Amino acid sequence: MTTPVIGVLALQGDVREHLIALAAADAVARPVRRPEELAEVDALVIPGGESTTMSKLAVLFGMLEPLRERLASGLPVYGTCAGMIMLADKLLDGREDQETLGGIDMIVRRNAFGRQNESFEAKVDFAGIEGGPVEGVFIRAPWVESVGASAEVLATYDGHTVAVRQGNVLATSFHPELTGDVRVHAYFVDMVRAGL
Repeated sequence: MTTPVIGVLALQGDVREHLIALAAADAVARPVRRPEELAEVDALVIPGGESTTMSKLAVLFGMLEPLRERLASGLPVYGTCAGMIMLADKLLDGREDQETLGGIDMIVRRNAFGRQNESFEAKVDFAGIEGGPVEGVFIRAPWVESVGASAEVLATYDGHTVAVRQGNVLATSFHPELTGDVRVHAYFVDMVRAGL
């Protein structure tokens, strides 16, 4: 069985938690900050954090275009929370100068579940993951307003789409890396391994 090398975009956000979860899901995990590091990985996780800051840092570090190019060429990518926002083709409530990478035909609303003090945890039924619901940590979380025909909804919470997959690109509005349950990361690692 091939062990994929999966990078975690380390510009801002909860990088360490993803590195730990990926390692627990049998991947080689490493931080990615520069284009040459991006070129060396089989897949990438875009962590939660602050999406406007992340997009500005991607421009500043010369990562925006290399990220778009790798994504367009088929790089498997998984985005959580701010990472979901970065993978959206269209944003609602984004800043005018906010850049996204695209990759999933979806419209995402930033901070849809409320402010920081309205953060919560909830059990989420996730299509394709066995063993019962996953625990979702929602921190100023987005939700998906709508998806195009090529995107598949994998999970909803309270009537809102919170997990989407399009080909080898996956996004969740919640943070599975904060729970100790690595099943969503294992699902992504299996996606990556299937393409190697």
